[in-house]
Amino acid sequence: MKKKTTIIIKPRITEKAASLSAKNVYTFDVAPSATKSEVAKAIKTLYKYTPVKVNMTKVQEKILFIRGKLGKKTGGKKAVVYLKKGDTIQFI
Repeated sequence: MKKKTTIIIKPRITEKAASLSAKNVYTFDVAPSATKSEVAKAIKTLYKYTPVKVNMTKVQEKILFIRGKLGKKTGGKKAVVYLKKGDTIQFI
């Protein structure tokens, strides 16, 4: 039996994502096993809008130094969701 996971983890709030939201394009962190159709269904149930298009991309892990110590930013997967003109999502 497959364990049920959350498809959409959280919206990505970045400067680039904020500028894209003016064009009805929204970016979300999603589960690594999520597919485009699952993300589209999740957007439809959460926000009551049907996406026009969904693009998926992997986010690479990054190794960095913080105060002289080795650290790591975890990677993941993100989804870019395109909505129809006039449909908007409020994250606040």
